[in-house]
This record gives sequence, structure tokens and C-alpha cells, in this order.
Amino acid sequence: MENEELHKKFLEALHIANSTRIVLPVDVKLKFYAYYKQATEMTNLYRPSDAIQMRNSFKMNAIFQVKHLSKDEAKQKYIQLVEKYLKGK
Repeated sequence: MENEELHKKFLEALHIANSTRIVLPVDVKLKFYAYYKQATEMTNLYRPSDAIQMRNSFKMNAIFQVKHLSKDEAKQKYIQLVEKYLKGK
């Protein structure tokens, strides 16, 4: 998939994810979060800024699990999550 086409599909997936009312399990939300951050962050210095330390730990763990992915790979994984959990529901 070309970068431009992938980016367009990623933006469509973001729209679906941001407008859903479906309540997802926490582990799935963390995957969405990590793939999104990996796909959109400009540096590798991202740190969650949640006031609850435990939540920060879960977010950091999720981010570390996807650090090996390129931005395009993370976009593709995000799209796959939307297709699996949100599309057509």
C-alpha cells in the first residue's frame, strides 16, 4: 500500500475510532493508543502525562511493545484494529 493511500485509510480509521460509542476492553484501548502514538509521534521521547502513575505505566508498556514498528506499520496495525473492533458495528 502506498504511503498516501495508507495515510488516507489511517485518517478514516481515526475518524471511526474517535466517533464510536463502543466501549472497548482496556487492553484493546492500549493497543489503539500505542499504535496511534507510534504512527504520529515525531520523536522517540514521548512520555505519557496522565496524573495517575499506574495508568502511565500501562501506557509506557504499550508504547514499548510497538517501538519496533515503523510509522507506516503502526498505521496499518491501527487500521486493522478498527476493522476488527469497530467497523460495521
